[in-house]
Amino acid sequence: MSIVMPTLNQAAYIDRALDSILSQTRDFPLECVVVDGGSSDRTLDILAGYGDSIRWTSKPDMGQSDALNRGLALARGAVMGWLNSDDAYEPGALQLVVDVFRAEEATQWVYGKVRIIDEHDREMRRWVTAYKNMRMRRFSYVKLLRENWISQMGVFWRRSAFEAVGPFDAELHMAMDYDYWLRLARNWTGRFIDADLADFRWCATSKSGTGFPEQFAEELSVTAQHAAGKHRWSLTVHRLYVARTVGAYQLLRLLRR
Repeated sequence: MSIVMPTLNQAAYIDRALDSILSQTRDFPLECVVVDGGSSDRTLDILAGYGDSIRWTSKPDMGQSDALNRGLALARGAVMGWLNSDDAYEPGALQLVVDVFRAEEATQWVYGKVRIIDEHDREMRRWVTAYKNMRMRRFSYVKLLRENWISQMGVFWRRSAFEAVGPFDAELHMAMDYDYWLRLARNWTGRFIDADLADFRWCATSKSGTGFPEQFAEELSVTAQHAAGKHRWSLTVHRLYVARTVGAYQLLRLLRR
């Protein structure tokens, strides 16, 4: 298995992310490929401290999608995953994933539950997690077109799927994960793993915390591209979902103030 980690100036969290990978109990080969975009904080010193337990590079890139593609090009595992440097895997998650792929040869990609945590690793927004967990139990391409209920850090795919679908869209900077899930879903049904696989860190300074309007605008653009033709009604449904979600986030922001 290969885990790719794009990063830029995440010294506050990257050791927790890396430890959550390297501490996994497992019976399979595991590599971690870190692609740093030229950090100016302590990130490079932290990476160097891990020695041969990780592979890493550092140079300016054209954004997160570009970093992901560079990391995937270096990856050697039969199964791939992507973990941002401020997120984390739950103990035992990677073994669960590998066991599913071993038992089910036809399965090309899997997704599972993801908790939301704050900067101090405390679980938060349990209602959001509960809603997503409910939505993800029954997979369909049309359902995914109408609402993005898959959390990026809980997704893994075979190398064969990557070779068929290709790299992430480097023109996308906020919704490249959603675009990728839809590209996978056009070819294969996603396999749900009913377990907590990862933790998504939400804080006011994170990409999701500061840029959610831009994120949902790009997500709508992705939906429009995939929904063209016979799925056009799904775009209308997705617009309603985005309006509801952005409104809820804006209300939460006002309440925090």
